[in-house]
Amino acid sequence: MSTNSTNEPTQLQTNNIDYVTSAAKAVLGMVPFAGSLLAELAGSVIPNQRIDRLSKFAIQLEARLATLDQAFVRAQLTDENFTDLLEDGVRQAARSLSDERRQYLAALLGNGISSDAISFAESKHILRILGELTDVEVIWLRFYLNPEIGGDNEFRKKNDITLKPIAPSMGSGQGIIDSHALQSSYKEHLSALGLLSPRYEIDSRTKQPIFDSRSGNLKLKGYEITSLGRLLLRQIALTSEPSA
Repeated sequence: MSTNSTNEPTQLQTNNIDYVTSAAKAVLGMVPFAGSLLAELAGSVIPNQRIDRLSKFAIQLEARLATLDQAFVRAQLTDENFTDLLEDGVRQAARSLSDERRQYLAALLGNGISSDAISFAESKHILRILGELTDVEVIWLRFYLNPEIGGDNEFRKKNDITLKPIAPSMGSGQGIIDSHALQSSYKEHLSALGLLSPRYEIDSRTKQPIFDSRSGNLKLKGYEITSLGRLLLRQIALTSEPSA
């Protein structure tokens, strides 16, 4: 009696995982090609995860793979670097909270498969970096692709709340100060990941860097996007810039 009681939770958990896995495979199977690819990973990668997120991701990935030969894509399943990339992409999709994030992931996987210029291992590196970014940080990175005043009006209008500069003054309340600190941290994080490069103030007379009198650090003028930042935006389809 006690043995059966001890085994019941484990059996229930197993049944639950089997049910969720079966449901995931059924839902993903409704998407003709990409769904079947992801369903093959359902048992080992996505048990007990959000099936609705994965079904949306499968549809977006399907659109990205539509122009590719299905036999070619399936042949990549023999490459451990590809399956590793795909599994990591599925895990991130299962955790994704926005349609935009799932679109980024689908584009990255699609470009990783179709591009001869970047290997699966390199695509996985970009996927890892993307996984460290919030959606807000992705928007800021995209902003620096064309930071000039009056540039990229459609993108700026769509994301005007996120991109609105926050500049506290002497009389600013704590809320403004905190918001400014957060906004600064987004750019600092992008810089730390090598996606943005800081630009510093230069004395026009001496041609030497200017130091901030309060912090003692180099006085920051702004940021510019790096080659790695541009590559990431291309891989997630947030720019139409041609590859070099």
